[in-house]
Amino acid sequence: MKYLAAMIAVALAGTATAKANDADVTRATLDNGLRVVIVRDTLAPVVATEMNYLAGSDEVPEGFPGTAHAVEHMMFRGSPGLSKDQLAAIAANMGGAFNADTTQSVTQYYFVAPVQDLGVALHVESLRMRGVDMSDAEWGKERGAIEQEVSRDLSSPDFKFYTQMLEQMFSGTPYAHTPLGTRPSFDKTRAVMLKDFHDSWYAPNNAILVIAGDVDPVATLAKVKSEFGDIARRTLPKRPAFAFKPVTAKTVELPTDSPYGSVYLGYRMPGLTSNNYATARVLSEALGSQRAALFGMGMDGTAMFGGFFDDAMPQSGVGMAVGIFPKGGNPQPVLAKMQSILAAAASHGIDPALVEAAKRKAIAALEFKKNSVDGLANAWSHALAFQQLDSPDAMKEAIAAVTPAAVNALARNTFDPAHAVTAILTPESSGKPVAGKGFGGTESFAASPDKPVTLPAWASEAFAKLAVPPSSLKPVSSVLPNGIRLIVQPESISDTVWLGGRIKTNEDLQSPQGEEGVADLLDGLFPFGTASLDRLQFQQALDAISANESAGSSFSLEVPSAHFADGVKLLADNELHPALPEQAFAVVQQREAGMVAGEIQSPAFLAQLGLDKALLPAGDLQLRHATPKEVMGLTLDKVKAYYAQTYRPDMTTIVIVGKVDPAQAKQVVEQAFGDWKAAGAKPDTDYVAVPANKPGQLHVPDASAVQDSVDMAQTIDVTYDDPARFALNLGNEVLGGGFYASRLVRDLREKHGLVYTVGVSLEPDKHRGIYKVSFGCDPDKVGAASAMVVQDLKQMQQQPVTADELQQAKGIMLRRIPLGESSFDAIGGQLLTLSLEGKPLDAMTTAGQHYLELTAPQVQQAFVKHVRPDALVTAVKGPMPKG
Repeated sequence: MKYLAAMIAVALAGTATAKANDADVTRATLDNGLRVVIVRDTLAPVVATEMNYLAGSDEVPEGFPGTAHAVEHMMFRGSPGLSKDQLAAIAANMGGAFNADTTQSVTQYYFVAPVQDLGVALHVESLRMRGVDMSDAEWGKERGAIEQEVSRDLSSPDFKFYTQMLEQMFSGTPYAHTPLGTRPSFDKTRAVMLKDFHDSWYAPNNAILVIAGDVDPVATLAKVKSEFGDIARRTLPKRPAFAFKPVTAKTVELPTDSPYGSVYLGYRMPGLTSNNYATARVLSEALGSQRAALFGMGMDGTAMFGGFFDDAMPQSGVGMAVGIFPKGGNPQPVLAKMQSILAAAASHGIDPALVEAAKRKAIAALEFKKNSVDGLANAWSHALAFQQLDSPDAMKEAIAAVTPAAVNALARNTFDPAHAVTAILTPESSGKPVAGKGFGGTESFAASPDKPVTLPAWASEAFAKLAVPPSSLKPVSSVLPNGIRLIVQPESISDTVWLGGRIKTNEDLQSPQGEEGVADLLDGLFPFGTASLDRLQFQQALDAISANESAGSSFSLEVPSAHFADGVKLLADNELHPALPEQAFAVVQQREAGMVAGEIQSPAFLAQLGLDKALLPAGDLQLRHATPKEVMGLTLDKVKAYYAQTYRPDMTTIVIVGKVDPAQAKQVVEQAFGDWKAAGAKPDTDYVAVPANKPGQLHVPDASAVQDSVDMAQTIDVTYDDPARFALNLGNEVLGGGFYASRLVRDLREKHGLVYTVGVSLEPDKHRGIYKVSFGCDPDKVGAASAMVVQDLKQMQQQPVTADELQQAKGIMLRRIPLGESSFDAIGGQLLTLSLEGKPLDAMTTAGQHYLELTAPQVQQAFVKHVRPDALVTAVKGPMPKG
């Protein structure tokens, strides 16, 4: 306990946060009103651009709630001087993220790309600000895709409740509807309406451009002025007024396909621009703390899980308490406990210690955002465009100034039962899987023509030369005496450290028959503390150093660098000396059994199990899964035995990224984990190879869904060590990568509006692999979409990809190498995966060389040899076909 008290004292003495280095931030406002912020970040040779237009669903015409969202979609269908095909090809060639997001008050368009492509990204945004091609014909095509997006979201019971809650809380204001839009309103929308919205609101004096990355600020600002400086400012329309009415209590009850039930209690809270937002943020963080009573519901058996979160918009926000109950369980005790907890918060206030811990964690979370290039850009966009602040540091200062008295006053004014919106989502079974007899109609489509896209000179010059980019990583790798592999990548972009680790285990291969579920039960016990610190003491120690920690076979730590050693000690204590208390075991066992009972009846589980059974031979160990009976048959001794058998240092890799010296990191890890020893020979944790599957179809009914979710999969004889994976990955970029540029996206979405998203993946393991195409669409479109997938796969086998497609795919794969180094998470995840797969840590550079040298015939041959289009198993989850 002295150790705990000392740690807290040290942490409390060092909670001040430094402001952003002004030398790394360049600001300017052009003569036309465009505000520009350039933040230099040297983490990787990557840049993120975010164009924030200060208009969203708040500004849409009455009766057309999705207008801003529709304009966002149409921004990807071309502009004067840039066709939609050219835009798609450019975005694909850049290899990174190219997308957009519509919110109530802001529509964001963002690129994340190699830094050499900054000029291309800025020119694209300049053209799109100047104008967009919005013909009725193009809108007709895009409407099909956006309506599929609406169907996808309306298939979520949680989203259905969210829409009803907004209507109740914000009636008579723009917040009464989501930015998504509705199918009936889109059917009435015309292209001229969308063009009018663009021309009214997409003006330089209504935009904020944020650029973050390893850029020269002076040269970058010159590029911005050259691209945007001559665009005329516009007179903006009047913005809508917000007159919020008192919220009337309402209860919503909905069925859900989830394996568990949910109880929500929603309250209106201050918005992002409110003087009270920092207080609301701290209140939410305190109520959601693992030391708070809501989370405690999941630890004492009242609920399966409890917590609190907030969803803030500029003018107002929503605070939400949540409780999870098992399928077949009674939600009323959970609801009553949640109401009691919030009533106590209103009448007695929040524990001041939780308030102070919440302040430290909220401030630390803003510091952690610096650990990715796009996260940094997003933090600045959020501060300027959404919160109307001068910088992210302004929010840090506001949070630091929050007092317990202010938090208590807000809780007292917020948590009034007369103004609560309550929801109870009850799990319902939709039915067992049924054999498929074909889906939808018998339509067939000609393959999308392979028209070469001629890029503008300014773009073709940027993408003409292909080369393997040099890696910026210089990891230091060592093996500790007990067998732990430690990899350290020093980075100085923030005063934080990221740690990720994994013990290579596999319950299917390592647990005795009849003990299925033992690994999940063990994972559920780690949050109950250590042999020396109980659950609340352990979390208190983490809160004192603003650390985020999780233990188990996969473990992690995020911590300010000043507290790195203390964080690792706590992580090791949790990992090596978990409390595993008897009382907690009974709670977790009941919770896990309830979760399993619902899960094995859920449409998602039944669809995945049906797919696995169709792909894998009978008796394959990967088909093992827990049942409530098996979970309830486990004992604490069996859990401890599994822990002792499978948690081995010689099967463990730890990766550390951040502001830490490799020698210091090694010393800290060795001190904390050095006493951990392994006994006996290393176990085999990899599934064996499997034969090729036969074709099949299955349908899992999902009464709560509006849209079908479809997986078309096959086993494939390609492992993560097979050189054929390079040719298949490259071919997959032609087939399913990019935005509009890939064959599947072009055929299924852009040309025919059958789906909103479609993706293809190769999932190789050590001895087996899965090849999969996934999409979501209306039930009557599944047949046409499935037929087109098979057709496009066969085309990959029948003729080589074109030279343009090959060049583009190579560019994408090569540009992803630096993009994979643009965040602590990405760096750590990449190094961890390479280590666990037994590959050299510079394997991405080697892969780049493979991609650069591949030919179109080699890609074709890989698809001929390994992909079997007529042997796909098609698994559909969603509404039953009519008739």
